[in-house]
Amino acid sequence: MIRPYLKVTKPGIIMGNLISVAGGFFLAARGDIDWSLMWATVLGLSLVVASGCAINNCIDRDIDARMQRTRNRVTVTGELSGRAAFIYGVVLGVIGFAILAIFTNTVALSFGVLGYVVYVGVYSLYMKRKSVYGTLVGSLSGAVPPVVGYCAVTGQFDAGAAILLLMFSLWQMPHSYAIAIFRYNDYAAANIPVLPVAESIAKAKRQIVLYIAVFCLVTTLLPLSGYTGLTFMAVSCATSLWWLVMAFNGFYRGAEEKGWARRVFVLSIITITAISVTMALDFKALPDALLVLNG
Repeated sequence: MIRPYLKVTKPGIIMGNLISVAGGFFLAARGDIDWSLMWATVLGLSLVVASGCAINNCIDRDIDARMQRTRNRVTVTGELSGRAAFIYGVVLGVIGFAILAIFTNTVALSFGVLGYVVYVGVYSLYMKRKSVYGTLVGSLSGAVPPVVGYCAVTGQFDAGAAILLLMFSLWQMPHSYAIAIFRYNDYAAANIPVLPVAESIAKAKRQIVLYIAVFCLVTTLLPLSGYTGLTFMAVSCATSLWWLVMAFNGFYRGAEEKGWARRVFVLSIITITAISVTMALDFKALPDALLVLNG
């Protein structure tokens, strides 16, 4: 009976968030790593994300039943009841938030709470079902993990944390729109007003290009502000520009939309993974601005 409890937490999403929270943590630590704090942050946030996913599956049972991609989720097939998923999610959340509260700090905990409330309360319960802006709202919760990792070290929301929040929020938009295009039929069947369904695929394509272009610019703020070095600059520029070129390919006459959207999606994963890993490794001892202040 362990399998349904594992599947309801969406392990793939948890792993993706672990990479970003670790990236934020190591960026802020700048080589001076408190391993007990790191593992507590990773464990606490993982449980919080797992909680959000379990409760989201509980909320989305009616939608999931109408989508080919999600119709086999354990809360739809009955392997796990909605009540059991909800209770399990609450328990995971209580433990996760308790770990963050005990071992991290108020700022990191507050961002964890913010991301959770936005994802479960605002996005899952209302915006996803009612508004074309649901993706924009959901992007905020998706950008929280690296900020939690960063703030667990610094104890403050500074320029570095702000750049991470903006960068990961921007990344969420083309990533999500690409999914909505190659899963267009699923979203239409479930009557979910994502941009490609509610308005048009053509508009979603333009938005994808716009968001990736802005994302490319924002990623340069970390090295330009002295938080990372030239290796990060090279990796972020190479991957994000590759992603941007792929997005432009969708405007070629005769381009197959679903295949193109899948490629944009895959490249979004490659881009954010490369950036998260590189910023964890190519940190600077202190941002130049802080060196001046502390000099």
